[in-house]
Amino acid sequence: MVGKKAFISVYDKDGIVEFAEKLQKFYNYEIISTGGTYDKLKENNIEVTEISEITGFRELLKGRVKSLHPAIHAGILASRTAREEILELKENEIDLIDLVVVNLYPFEEASKNEEMGIDELYEYIDIGGVTLLRAAAKNFFYVTPVYSSDLYEKILEELEENEGNTTYELRKELAVKTFCYTASYDAVIAEKMAQRLFEEEEILPDNFVVSLKKVKNLRYGENPHQEAAIYKKPSTLGYEVLQGKEISYNNMVDITSAVNIVSEFIDVPAACVIKHNNPCGAALGTDITDAYLKAHSCDPISAFGGIIGLNQPVTKEIAKHAVQLFLEVIVAPGFSEEAREILSRKKNLRLVKLPFSMADYKKAQTYTVKDLPFGTLIQSADNAQLSEDNFKVVTSCKPTKENVEDMVFAWKVVKHMSSNAIVVVKDLKTVGLGLGQTSRIASMEVALNQACDETKDAVIASDGFFPAVDNIHAAAQARIGAIIQPGGSIKDEEVIAESEKFSIPMVTTGIRHFKH
Repeated sequence: MVGKKAFISVYDKDGIVEFAEKLQKFYNYEIISTGGTYDKLKENNIEVTEISEITGFRELLKGRVKSLHPAIHAGILASRTAREEILELKENEIDLIDLVVVNLYPFEEASKNEEMGIDELYEYIDIGGVTLLRAAAKNFFYVTPVYSSDLYEKILEELEENEGNTTYELRKELAVKTFCYTASYDAVIAEKMAQRLFEEEEILPDNFVVSLKKVKNLRYGENPHQEAAIYKKPSTLGYEVLQGKEISYNNMVDITSAVNIVSEFIDVPAACVIKHNNPCGAALGTDITDAYLKAHSCDPISAFGGIIGLNQPVTKEIAKHAVQLFLEVIVAPGFSEEAREILSRKKNLRLVKLPFSMADYKKAQTYTVKDLPFGTLIQSADNAQLSEDNFKVVTSCKPTKENVEDMVFAWKVVKHMSSNAIVVVKDLKTVGLGLGQTSRIASMEVALNQACDETKDAVIASDGFFPAVDNIHAAAQARIGAIIQPGGSIKDEEVIAESEKFSIPMVTTGIRHFKH
């Protein structure tokens, strides 16, 4: 068997000794290595050539410069079928390199240490390793890039099945994965260095880069004929599935919607029920059990097969109620031992624990992405908050203290409903929800019909302005106690005057909350 050469230089040395040993023993590979990897192989009695013997240079700048040399990269990049290139290598006494085994400095892990200074963090930016891998991937016609210890077994199986060679099919597969790997690595550096070097990271830079790493494949996507997987970026928050079936695509979307709503309320117990990415009930309570029972009672029929979201741990009392229902998921910051024991009777019910605070969740929301055939849309997250500056009473009749509390709650809920959206709230509980209609009056009618006889003295929140007075007529007929809406319509004066006519206090916010 003709001897081949492997260049091996790895930060993560897990499994490298066994891999190198088999390359040499069974497939006659000559091994070139650097620094700590060279020492590791040498001390395990593996015959290895130190890179300086090839380049004629010792490692420079504390090891930052060792592989960036023509004697290495020409051996990787040369075409095996271009006679002039082979002759050029021979004239310069450069050998071909067939296998490049490199994994990179753990920049992402290092960047999570907020106490690490920038002068220390920048040492984790790999230069030579990325260059080696890209060179090997570029010349995949002849060279095999190996960027992870997870690939060692696959490479060895390939060599065994193909008389010590790798196949073109494997090399092109690894080339694509290698470019994804190095691109992801650079994307993390771009993101984290921007955060460290500038006080405020630009949300929408000229070149928007994001690193996504697959966590797992899902059974299917939104529908069974669609493929789906979960990916994470460096700032992705974790979660823990305590029991139940695997999380599906739709579950993940609904879980996010649930946490989006309850995280609006940091210091007060909040609960919601999500169905098809929209709330069918939401409430605040004196404690989390009270909030849960109120949220479920908003629309028990729609809650069937829904997802429960809580901003405080699940209690025994909640579990006793929930175990009698058909639910897909309960997501919360925790579950009491009694709750876990009760809910364990529902083997398929997914219990998802959130190991972070609601405040941390809000901080993690920086932008949203929607990929379209015409381009990728990226926008900053809708994190606008109500304050005294934008809470403006525009009628002479003033809302009561209870109205104001209900309006603030309603405003935080309507933000998370599909437009056009109207929510009717009474006593910090949604009693009517109208959403996704093509006209605002249609959403208004749906919400008021659902609220039925609970509309008297309730409040209404609208995610967009009222384009006509018909919405005010509907609210007046239902004896609504107050209205909160963005304002900004050319019909504002008419709408406000009509609200004044029926003595319905109106507040405008100047903030629109469309959600498409």
